[in-house]
Amino acid sequence: MTARPANAHQARLLRLLRDGGPNSRAQLGDQIDLSRSKLAVEVDRLLETGLAVADGLAASRGGRRSHNIRLAPNLRFLGVDIGATSVDVAVTNAELEVLGHLNQPMDVREGPVQVFEQVLAMAAKLRASGLAEGFDGAGIGVPGPVRFPEGVPVAPPIMPGWDGFPVREALSQELGCPVMVDNDVNLMAMGERHAGVARSVGDFLCVKIGTGIGCGIVAGGEVHRGVTGSAGDIGHIQAVPDGRPCACGNRGCLEAHFSGAALARDALEAAQQGLSAELAARLTANGTLTGVDVAAAAAAGDAIALGLIREGGNHVGQVIAGLVSFFNPGLVVIGGGVTGLGHTLLAAIRTQVYRQSLPLATGNLPIVLGELGQNAGVIGAARLISDHLFSPA
Repeated sequence: MTARPANAHQARLLRLLRDGGPNSRAQLGDQIDLSRSKLAVEVDRLLETGLAVADGLAASRGGRRSHNIRLAPNLRFLGVDIGATSVDVAVTNAELEVLGHLNQPMDVREGPVQVFEQVLAMAAKLRASGLAEGFDGAGIGVPGPVRFPEGVPVAPPIMPGWDGFPVREALSQELGCPVMVDNDVNLMAMGERHAGVARSVGDFLCVKIGTGIGCGIVAGGEVHRGVTGSAGDIGHIQAVPDGRPCACGNRGCLEAHFSGAALARDALEAAQQGLSAELAARLTANGTLTGVDVAAAAAAGDAIALGLIREGGNHVGQVIAGLVSFFNPGLVVIGGGVTGLGHTLLAAIRTQVYRQSLPLATGNLPIVLGELGQNAGVIGAARLISDHLFSPA
């Protein structure tokens, strides 16, 4: 992708075509404040650049039928969602439809060089399958704070060796295309906003519970990142005074008391102490315990597993209740790997939020699980890079 929109009107048209699919000139005119002649000029310029193409005749609205306009069908974006224990890589078209998606286990603690070797190998595999000749842009999500303008992780607690690593610059050179980098939970929020449960909501919170915990804050339809890119780092809000030590160096952080890692730790303690026959059996069979094991034990009616989930949900709900009182969102989305714990977790979170927040804030507040699963992050990553490319150069 060499061309970029020349002005804000062209950028607006590209985003309308991305979010709404093919449209006629008349339909585009209904959504953008331009005269018919000015709209025709801007659409024709987009067609000349090759960013958009004519796409069949539009439905008649009286008079001569016009052509539909759509984004160029050969545009390809790469979405990369790096988690603590796995990585997702996907190829999308310009409308952010996922054309191919790979997931592989991976330990982010191996460092950026090892992780990006794996990411590049997965991207090459997708390209070799015929989904893309090359990539017009790539969006990357990482599980830690990011200094957004530079695309650089900053002191990420669960990512040793990543502090200050030039992710955007390094991957742009390797992939040969523009790259944008953001925190993974911000991308999950963007994915749910584009194609998931938050499609019609402008102000919402998206809480990701995985190995760690983070929150994407969407205000007026846009991600709020804060001055330095650390907005939404709720995993390090104190949930238990003088509680368990956290990887960040403090005590009692939410993440230290409930996350994928904390849940596995607590389940292991319960199994080793003989408190749960179900968890002990799974430990014997697998040699380790994960959130998946806790979910399975809870589904089998194990009281200890259910108690761990409810206690964790109470801690999360307590923190979210404070966020709801402060931000007054229209929706709270819960996502991430630990959402496999399902409605037991969701019920505990809801109970705390509805109990602790003001009725005015919670009277019409849905708290729901995300719709997109592993696709949320990669769609959000593709959305991130398309927002950048569909802006005036």
